[in-house]
Amino acid sequence: MISGGLVSSLAEAVNVVVFMAEQVTSGEVSSRPGFPSAERIGTDVTGSVPETEMPPDPELSPDSAPETEPEAGASDLALTASPGFADWLASQNASLTFATPPAKVFFVGIRPDGDLGVFERTFDKAMGVSAQGSEHVWLGTRSHLWRLDSMPLSEKALEDGFDRCYVPKRAITTGYLNTHDVSATADGDVIFVATRFCVLAKPSETRSFDPYWQPPWLDRFEQGDRCHLNGFTRDETGAAYVTSVSATNGAESWRDYRNGGGVIAEVPSGEIVARGFSMPHSPRMRNGELWCCNSGSGHLCRIDPKTGDVERVAWAPGFLRGLGFIGDYAVVGSSRPREGDLYSGLELDGALAAAGEKPKLGLFVIDLRSGEVVEWLFIDGPMRELFDVTVLPGVRRPMALGLIAPEIKQRIYFDSNRIQRDPDGSWTPGQVIA
Repeated sequence: MISGGLVSSLAEAVNVVVFMAEQVTSGEVSSRPGFPSAERIGTDVTGSVPETEMPPDPELSPDSAPETEPEAGASDLALTASPGFADWLASQNASLTFATPPAKVFFVGIRPDGDLGVFERTFDKAMGVSAQGSEHVWLGTRSHLWRLDSMPLSEKALEDGFDRCYVPKRAITTGYLNTHDVSATADGDVIFVATRFCVLAKPSETRSFDPYWQPPWLDRFEQGDRCHLNGFTRDETGAAYVTSVSATNGAESWRDYRNGGGVIAEVPSGEIVARGFSMPHSPRMRNGELWCCNSGSGHLCRIDPKTGDVERVAWAPGFLRGLGFIGDYAVVGSSRPREGDLYSGLELDGALAAAGEKPKLGLFVIDLRSGEVVEWLFIDGPMRELFDVTVLPGVRRPMALGLIAPEIKQRIYFDSNRIQRDPDGSWTPGQVIA
């Protein structure tokens, strides 16, 4: 449920300063219906020059033409946060990364002055995002899996209080698989959801991907989104559970099951352990418990796989999707459906009307002990979707290099101590200092 603090706390937001390469502009923050006038968020949003005509991809048939929606440049964005968001994040000794299709990845941390620092980069159809500890970030995009590695910081970045710089170091070309959730273990075992084929998949050295697991309700392996398999979670043995909008086999049949047809299934057996969801997403394990977002109703849920019981722990105004945990808190992503799109006509519509709320785009922080929304971060801009969020443990203020701004060409990393001359002054190819 929403606490009174959420409804009243838009009274204070902090300045959003947007850095686009050499350009610096200020983003405007305004109040919304149902919220008192906002202060301004004391954050900066630092990012790359937006690439023009980066097409969005709402959850359409893979072969359907996507709707056209302008990509947000940094100057189009305004972020507002609850007054306590920065203090809460600082107290957790962590930062956040979230992805907003069609093309943005945000890194949220704390500046040296204690305010929020938000850093954005452009990746084509940014979707699933997952932290591999604090040294690597995996990102699923339109046609690639990216691994961003923590690399040495420049003196200027250190002076500005950054403590991580994530650089795209590994690109795996997959083709358009409509990649959704992605996850990597500490030893680098990567699994992702290839929704266009309704399978869990692994990267391949010789092919676009290697199928890893397919739900038993599908009678064959082929291209086509029949059930909209979209999320998975791991336990200590590997992939453990998946979310699917339906358990159907017909082409695009999942679209007729958005209300109440969603399931959670166990991997590898394929046994359906819970039913009755509305477009479920983002299954996650926490302390041995299974959680997910029942996106079509706006609920964060806890599931007992043994009994199939579903507990609606919290509600927030939005199409909830993307889930991470910090201590006693859940960080949940929220998208902003529009009337007539794929995310409308669901239970969420009535819940929003009953609460007198409009759907929000951004993040909600939920106290799992009470089910209350205690902090939030909202985005104003042309985008409407947030797909995933992950926690970067022990990272205070992250930044990243993108693929568009010139830093990716200009920032060169090498260790000069690993090359040495022979006593006569000549070079020995391949000779390095151990």
